[in-house]
Amino acid sequence: MAFLAKLSRAYTARSKLRQRGVLGMNKRNVDFIARYNPRHLFPLVDDKLQTKTLAENAGVAVPKLIGVVREQHDVRNLVKLLPELGGFCIKPAKGSGGKGILVIVRADIDGFYKSCGSVISLNDIERHVSNILAGLFSLGGSNDVAVIEALIQFDPCFNGYSYEGVPDIRVILFQGYPVMAMIRLSTHVSQGKANLHQGAVGVGLDLATGHAVQAVQFDQPIALHPDTGKDLLSIKVPQWSRLLELASSCYDMCGLGYLGADLVLDSDHGPLLLELNARPGLTIQVANNRGLLPRLKAVSEQSSKASSLLERVAYARSTLARL
Repeated sequence: MAFLAKLSRAYTARSKLRQRGVLGMNKRNVDFIARYNPRHLFPLVDDKLQTKTLAENAGVAVPKLIGVVREQHDVRNLVKLLPELGGFCIKPAKGSGGKGILVIVRADIDGFYKSCGSVISLNDIERHVSNILAGLFSLGGSNDVAVIEALIQFDPCFNGYSYEGVPDIRVILFQGYPVMAMIRLSTHVSQGKANLHQGAVGVGLDLATGHAVQAVQFDQPIALHPDTGKDLLSIKVPQWSRLLELASSCYDMCGLGYLGADLVLDSDHGPLLLELNARPGLTIQVANNRGLLPRLKAVSEQSSKASSLLERVAYARSTLARL
């Protein structure tokens, strides 16, 4: 009887999720990723260096590329690539979930300063790059390359909303239409990374305005940032139209029909594309307190698809935002 009661509760829970239009992993994988994302296009987004090259060729704004280390024998020349005083970021081209990303905010005669304040040496950085090349952080453990980018200076409007790390904005796109968005804020628990599974905060964003609708950490609603005490529901992302247009342009750039675009708002350069994801997670639904399916269905059922980027963004803000 206990087993039947448990089964009944599980069935009821699934039924409620379906009624709310929540997209599950199996349906996402079969009906959207497998159907709309051709396998031969995956390397364009799984490899950050390919994504950056593709974006630059398409005129999509990305953080400035400082250099690339491809071979172990090039590590000894790493110091020639690094800025003398300014900050920079080193990341594995094939990494995922924020693994292997090293952020240096400044450097002086004493060494290189991480965002947490700790100081590391050039030898430490060289060792990190060697680990990247060996595939320590890459998908499947395959050999990788190290990408060195200019440090992002996030817009001061986000001061106090994130702990150490840079806030990023995840937009889910379906056939070029923005269908859902959230901003991810790092915490002490997430070690300065914007990864929700590691304890970062996800704040759902109204598709029409860029205003916060709900904030969650570990899938539980919260009102204040756990480290800074900042009111999370007061967030309103500026340059919202430009951010959505940048996200939508990624569909035209790479051809993947179901896509996650990770963006940042730089104080000097405005909206920038960080990376793309051909298998975006589903926690964005928790952050927004609504399911993806009604919006995905609305895009699928349009009798005449809007062809231009601006039309897609306008439809998302005027119609999809209400679903």
